Amino acid sequence: MFHWDLALIVAFLGTAVPWMGRRRVQQLLRVPQTSTVERLTLYASTMAFQWLIAAVILWRVTAERIAIQRLGVQLPHALLTGTVAAGLSALIFANQMYSVRRIGAAKVDERNILIQLALKIFPQNVTERLAFFAVVVTVALCEEWIYRGFVQLMFQSWARSAVAGIVGSAVLFAGAHVYQGRRGIVSTFSVGLIFSVVRFWTGSLVPSVAAHFVADLTTGYLAPHFVMAAIRNRSVSDGTINGRL
Repeated sequence: MFHWDLALIVAFLGTAVPWMGRRRVQQLLRVPQTSTVERLTLYASTMAFQWLIAAVILWRVTAERIAIQRLGVQLPHALLTGTVAAGLSALIFANQMYSVRRIGAAKVDERNILIQLALKIFPQNVTERLAFFAVVVTVALCEEWIYRGFVQLMFQSWARSAVAGIVGSAVLFAGAHVYQGRRGIVSTFSVGLIFSVVRFWTGSLVPSVAAHFVADLTTGYLAPHFVMAAIRNRSVSDGTINGRL
């Protein structure tokens, strides 16, 4: 059954959210650097916004008498779900470790949007890491509820096709990360497809929530370290070369 209120939420997620994210990142990129207060403020606003959207979805889904189990809030096959969650999380962790290590090994281009985000958004001290941990928990729970739960069910119901649900969820998830540029869109679309397939296969959001948490925490905690190390190595290298010249 088609519900206009739920369709409006999907439309908002597919249009306003990408625009808002891109606009916010563009504002961040225009400043030379961010302070602890600015990063903590960003973390707080991100959590508030995501919990608000998640709450609105829960409100309207409940009002339309749609069981939340249909959105993946269940554990129908505990052993399968737990095994898949562990395996997917391990795979995501290995991929994130490989990606952040490549940053340290490669020549750092500080104009690269991902490098700039690592320097301006990710935590750089103990207080920020604690706050960022709360952000990661929020994002893992809320985005999986929003995209693999709500959006996937909506597209699947409207098109009467599991494939439509999987692809539609991945498309909107990638759109929400449009601020990461072309490579980031491709990456998040691919991850979104994997998460959506796993959610459909297991019938639960647990594996994608766990893997999402691992992915964001690994990147957020380790990327700044490798980026700064690469910058220091480049500075030492440039200084050595200049000294020889």
